[in-house]
Amino acid sequence: MSRERAMAFERAWVKTLAVLLFAYATASLVHHAHNAEFLADYPNMPAWITRPAVYAAWLGETLLGATGYLILRRGYLAAGIALIAVYAALGFDAFAHYALAPAHAHTAAMNATIWLEAASAALVFVAVAALARRP
Repeated sequence: MSRERAMAFERAWVKTLAVLLFAYATASLVHHAHNAEFLADYPNMPAWITRPAVYAAWLGETLLGATGYLILRRGYLAAGIALIAVYAALGFDAFAHYALAPAHAHTAAMNATIWLEAASAALVFVAVAALARRP
């Protein structure tokens, strides 16, 4: 593959990654907001988890992803990809709800936000893998 084509491939995936990161951050916010606002309704949630802590967790996670993207855009591809991969991995933590109670113990909205966050995190992983394997 020519250098020009390789650069075009990378630019396309960086743009795609930006869209996917925005979608994931939004899905994650929806899940965290639902979690925070209906915390008492989530089955078997530990008492130490509070509404402000849920929002703080979202903010911290999202800042990690944004920092990774900014580092990537500055030309530090490996470091940016690594941070974004960690950020995406945090999206799978939504499944931890099922360690506390089975899916049928959650409402449809709870399950929807859990799966929306995890699915969007998986799409970010696809983009990160494509960038990591760039020609």
